[in-house]
Amino acid sequence: MRIDILTVMPEALESPLNCSILKRAQDKGLAQICIHNLRDYTTNKHRKVDDYPFGGEAGMVMQIAPVDACISALKAQRDYDEVIFTSPDGETLTQPMANSLSLCENLIILCGHYKGVDYRIREHLVTREISIGDYVLTGGELPAAVIADAIVRLIPGAIGDEQSALSDSFQDNLLAPPVYTRPAEYNGWKVPDILLSGHEAKISQWRYDQALERTKRLRPDLINDNP
Repeated sequence: MRIDILTVMPEALESPLNCSILKRAQDKGLAQICIHNLRDYTTNKHRKVDDYPFGGEAGMVMQIAPVDACISALKAQRDYDEVIFTSPDGETLTQPMANSLSLCENLIILCGHYKGVDYRIREHLVTREISIGDYVLTGGELPAAVIADAIVRLIPGAIGDEQSALSDSFQDNLLAPPVYTRPAEYNGWKVPDILLSGHEAKISQWRYDQALERTKRLRPDLINDNP
């Protein structure tokens, strides 16, 4: 998989994209994440990528020309499954969405910034808009890193124990059950006896029951949305 991220702040992405699972996936050749500075696609001497909005609204707006130039250059080299724009009014990122995107070969993620992007970018160049929540951040770099992380960790081989990803929260529209490790007792606090029993079928049932109970209590919307 290849992910191309378009940004005006490439330095904001260098650290999160080059550690832990994302780094290992890239080192193994399972994923390639390329960061593109939109200022490299400008034609003015100051490498300016924004301008004042028509109509006099406050704030600055990302211009269409650098974005179009970068996307066009990338598309001339390969086909892309999606051109994603990180936007607070896009579809909310979910685990099923991440599962689906992890099957793609090539993705472009455009990081929003300033007041927003020239709307013609969203009308003509972007194929999908994704939000990571109902709040506003300084830019789309953190959401782009979140999207990349959610996708890449699902690629076979990215995680040492692939079953671990399948048991994550939201994979079955349920929150994950509680997990414990050694010691079995600490400060008088004990691990549930069932987990020490060695009875796989009963442990599996306990985990499901716990996941269901936690979901009903903490995220009942997941149950209501998926009867």
